[in-house]
Amino acid sequence: MPTHRYARVRRRLLPAAVCASFAVIGSVLTVPAPQAQAAPDRLHWGACDRSFMASTSTECATLRVPRSYDNLSGDNLAGPTIELTVSRIAARDPGRKRGVLVGNPGGPGLSAIGMFSQLAMPQAVRDEWDLVAVQPRGLPGATPVRCAAITDPSRLISEMGLLNRERCDEKKTGYYRTLTTETGARDVEQVRRALGVDKLSLFGLSYGTWLFATYATLFPKHTGRLILDSAMDPAQAWSDILIAQTTGYKRRVHEMMAWIADNDRTYHQGTTPLAVYREWSARIEKQAGVPPSLSAPPARVGDVPPGLQALGELYVRGANLTADTRARFENYLATVTNPGKAQVTSELLVMTRLAAPDRNMWSIVGQLLASEREITVFTPEVLKDMTASTDMQQLMVCNENRSAVDPTLWPASYVQNFIVGDIFEAPGLLYKSGTACAGTTPVGRPVPVRNRGLTVRPLQIQSTGDPQTPYRDSLAMRRAMGAHLITVGGGDHGQFGRLNTAVDNAVVTYLRTGRTTVTSATPAPIRAPLFPMKR
Repeated sequence: MPTHRYARVRRRLLPAAVCASFAVIGSVLTVPAPQAQAAPDRLHWGACDRSFMASTSTECATLRVPRSYDNLSGDNLAGPTIELTVSRIAARDPGRKRGVLVGNPGGPGLSAIGMFSQLAMPQAVRDEWDLVAVQPRGLPGATPVRCAAITDPSRLISEMGLLNRERCDEKKTGYYRTLTTETGARDVEQVRRALGVDKLSLFGLSYGTWLFATYATLFPKHTGRLILDSAMDPAQAWSDILIAQTTGYKRRVHEMMAWIADNDRTYHQGTTPLAVYREWSARIEKQAGVPPSLSAPPARVGDVPPGLQALGELYVRGANLTADTRARFENYLATVTNPGKAQVTSELLVMTRLAAPDRNMWSIVGQLLASEREITVFTPEVLKDMTASTDMQQLMVCNENRSAVDPTLWPASYVQNFIVGDIFEAPGLLYKSGTACAGTTPVGRPVPVRNRGLTVRPLQIQSTGDPQTPYRDSLAMRRAMGAHLITVGGGDHGQFGRLNTAVDNAVVTYLRTGRTTVTSATPAPIRAPLFPMKR
């Protein structure tokens, strides 16, 4: 399998801080009246940089926008500016063009430039809409943050947030303070003005739902259709969101192993989830030098060793009762007795976490397991890109982290992050314990999102099986924005443009008419090829 496929995959699913919707926090703030602004530069379209992995039909342009929107007066480009990359896939049928649909893939920290190249947009959408994406500031292609190397790792334990701000502030003093959702929404408004259109329609995935709900709150007169796919609850940003994802991710990995077991004729890793887990665990131990700490999926009768069938039920009960403790103990013992070894160095483990939310990526894990040779997934180029994304993400999350922290979780956070490196539990504990943002305070105050003055009711699509933006929590966004809700039973993180015919048809209708009567849909079938990697 070509490496570039993994790079595309990574752009959609990278690390932990993903998704949430912003319910009204505290008192309702008054949105400041817009100030007189000079027209921004026009966009001059050309070829996109190949590093963004956009399709050949995608054009790119750069746009100067204010570095800060604080205290603007008159010509808002008179002060310091930054450059953002904007991408566009032009409507295939200009005669039927309905407008501009702006997309954001979430994160925060995910590259937007190639997002429409990676989604299966319905033909009607490709024909009738310009598909535009604005690269979030702070990422490559949008005046990236440049963070110095960490020279004092001890500070990661006591003042990680402050350390990250300091090392990312050396070359662009104060720039980190502009990495907020409100600023991102105002960047999108600058793009609207540069495009010369009166209204933008918006398609936000995951964190993108908060971003575009914020835009709609600030600029309701310039908002057309608003699609909120896999919405988050902004009131839980970010500690509560990240800690809540832990259970969902673990559940999805067990479901992935069950799927691989169901396709044993292709992958040959065993016919039960536990059998697949054992092969998976052995491969991780081979790569990292220590076994994973993720507990095994529940044992079944088929897992009972020969000769113990008479004790089958007791064996299954015992295995399930001790699975979590056993995995944790074996990992901890191996880690402390093998200095320098850590499970997080296993590419298979990292890819497993990245693939968990999207069932069409489960085949990648199956293929990695089925291959008899080690496959290099994360090239130096991809790792560099991931580092830049993570740096921006850490800054932004700490700028806007307002959910309460729990210092009693610090010991667990220390163990999971700095000793065993459990990539399923570490992110949530890192932020919920207060470690990730230690030494910092939030920047400003988020805009409380609401539907005030929108001429078209927003559309929200939510999956009951989403491990990243749990269904129950997502309903806060529905209430805040007064959205029409389509519930997808089961499914993944992200619904539109994933070959779910019912969902795609409903969105096409909504984009054309501003409404849809669809309220539920079944999940799309897994469409990824099942063939294993060549041995």
